[in-house]
Amino acid sequence: MNIMAFNGSPRKKWNTAALLEKALEGAASQGAETELIHLYDLDYKGCISCFACKTIGGKSYGRCAVKDDLTAVFRRVEEADAIILGSPIYFGDVSGEMKSFLERLVFPYYTYTDPPQTLFPKKIKAGFIYAMGVTEEMMQQMGYAQNFDRQKMFLTRLYGYSEYMCSFDAYQFDDYSKVLATRFDPGKKKKRHDEIFPVDCRRAYEMGVRLAGGK
Repeated sequence: MNIMAFNGSPRKKWNTAALLEKALEGAASQGAETELIHLYDLDYKGCISCFACKTIGGKSYGRCAVKDDLTAVFRRVEEADAIILGSPIYFGDVSGEMKSFLERLVFPYYTYTDPPQTLFPKKIKAGFIYAMGVTEEMMQQMGYAQNFDRQKMFLTRLYGYSEYMCSFDAYQFDDYSKVLATRFDPGKKKKRHDEIFPVDCRRAYEMGVRLAGGK
């Protein structure tokens, strides 16, 4: 069992990364081999709309033709048994690095047929972890869940199974007095981080267990 996780945050030791690490701990508890890749360490761009992946009989049919740091990563994804994606939420959606990664990860395997078919070579599992500064109520009011549900749909069609979890009201800074963030109450943020974030970490751990085949 091989599980790969992808951190779409520029921070390697903050909320998103911590949740991904817990998810991998859960997977490892079931005997899985795990790996965490930080997308901001890689050199790549989003889809360039060359359509080589859609050209029938072409050497890149069903595969991304662009050669960069993602080329080897995508080969390893095809060998994985599950992947876990993680991203902070910026303006209601995933980070730019994660968005570009998803374009390249998903699009080559989808056929332009009705209904779309998947060219991914096997069934695997996918999990997505979203970390955000807003509360759950604010997320619902602003319609973020529609984006998350849509991403779940794409990943489920592609791989066969997908799930996601959200971590709300994130503690964003070590020292709130050094940044202009008066809309937030630092005391409440810290209290939630101390009391609720460990619960979110447990939920991430349990996701990892499920994706590795546990209950």
